[in-house]
Amino acid sequence: MVFSPNNVVACAGGSATRLEPRPEQSPDFGELLLRLRVVGLCGTDLYKLSAGNEQPGSVLGHEVVGDVLSLGKGVQHFAVGDRIVVPHHVSCGDCSFCQKGNETMCEVFRENLIAPGGFADTMVIGDRAVTSAAYILSGEISDKAAVFLEPAACVLRSIRRSGIGSGDLVVIQGAGPMGLLHLLVLRAEMPETRVIIIDPVSERRVFAEKLGAHEVLTPGKANLLAQNINADAVFDTVGGSVVMGSSIELTRHGGTVVLFAHASNEEHAKIDLNSVFKFERRIVGTYSGALAEQSAIFNLIKCGRLDPSLLVTHTMPLDDFEKGVSLVHNRKALKVLFTPSKASLGSL
Repeated sequence: MVFSPNNVVACAGGSATRLEPRPEQSPDFGELLLRLRVVGLCGTDLYKLSAGNEQPGSVLGHEVVGDVLSLGKGVQHFAVGDRIVVPHHVSCGDCSFCQKGNETMCEVFRENLIAPGGFADTMVIGDRAVTSAAYILSGEISDKAAVFLEPAACVLRSIRRSGIGSGDLVVIQGAGPMGLLHLLVLRAEMPETRVIIIDPVSERRVFAEKLGAHEVLTPGKANLLAQNINADAVFDTVGGSVVMGSSIELTRHGGTVVLFAHASNEEHAKIDLNSVFKFERRIVGTYSGALAEQSAIFNLIKCGRLDPSLLVTHTMPLDDFEKGVSLVHNRKALKVLFTPSKASLGSL
């Protein structure tokens, strides 16, 4: 197969993007050059595009599966042609945050180790990711399942930070891709957990039931039943002060609210502080997933206990990026994956 032009989806100011050619990069010491197979459209990508604050020319995307095209000097354990999945964030492992279990707060953790970004035909993977976070995919693992490694690791960290145990009752606010991914990871990791999902869209509630939710509710119905639900934990995958307030009401005394979503810029929550103080509720923030969660998710996918590919509704080339974004914004798609640009594929 001959590959020709190397295209990326670049931010073009505000929420606009454009497909543009870029020179193919060469990997430095310890790095890999990766050829895209699939890349997922993440809620964080949508948030950044909606905010419109990304520098023109920057490239988003970080849920990546690809084939190794070339190796930088010093790379071991990988070969040209390997199919791999790799996340974009890796902590240092040595700082005080890492030593105290807050790896996702590590100063170097937020460095993007996929250059220029995942929405590209080819990309360079930084040495820390190559050394610590890249996984070779065996034949039984599909691209559509593997591409969820990074977001599912974020979900597993969310679940672990909630403090729930097997058999507990949890509520998931939102049946979008991350809410349903919480459901799938819970079923894989803690199958005895009882799960209620709240979402206003009927199709998503029906799908949540098919994926194993024990009960599905509209937000209005959930508000009426709040006093009777008494969840051990509520996972907010929607974001915002209104959902946070209802999440607190849905938890039992001593329960936990896990914030797993962006709020709008500078949004502040107004909550009944005594409902937290007097009843010993906890509000926990969770951000991304560390190496431990990534490894655990890889093993769950590899052994077949977790199959997040069920959430993929659309696959299209990078040329149709704005179409994919529009489908998700308008709730006509759940999870969109992008494949290489049409022009990048030559002929045999």
